[in-house]
Amino acid sequence: MKPLVSIIMGSTSDLPVMEKAAKFLNEMEIPFELNALSAHRTPEEVEVFARGAYDRGIRVIIAGAGMAAHLPGVMAALTPIPVIGVPIKASLDGMDSLLAIVQMPPGIPVATVGINGALNAGILAAQMIATGNDELYAKTVEYKENLKQKIVKANEELSEIKYEFKV
Repeated sequence: MKPLVSIIMGSTSDLPVMEKAAKFLNEMEIPFELNALSAHRTPEEVEVFARGAYDRGIRVIIAGAGMAAHLPGVMAALTPIPVIGVPIKASLDGMDSLLAIVQMPPGIPVATVGINGALNAGILAAQMIATGNDELYAKTVEYKENLKQKIVKANEELSEIKYEFKV
């Protein structure tokens, strides 16, 4: 089994956030890999990784980073593979990470999810891959239908709550 998605993070301290993407990809049966790479501490390894990702079968990269948050942008600069950036709340309520990832120069796009939004990054990666995979497309449709059903059920439960002035 070869990975289709690579989840990378600046350090293993980011794993509690990034594992939400891993769990989702696992649930959807999408092969993925997990790596710690640092744009600042291991720049040579980041370059080798990014330049070789496509040939290894990677089709989407999910890159999480906190504070200066250069990892997603550096990845996007080194490979044409779609990169999804996950800003990690490490300081300044994560706004520093969000702005560092989302404010990329023309020609170096990074799809960016919300702060600590690794689950959405996993979903977006699945949707990207699903554009060429009917079986995975059906799974993403089912996942979204299940989300809808949770809200329908929640409203049914809310309708049972009684208050004197609730109409």
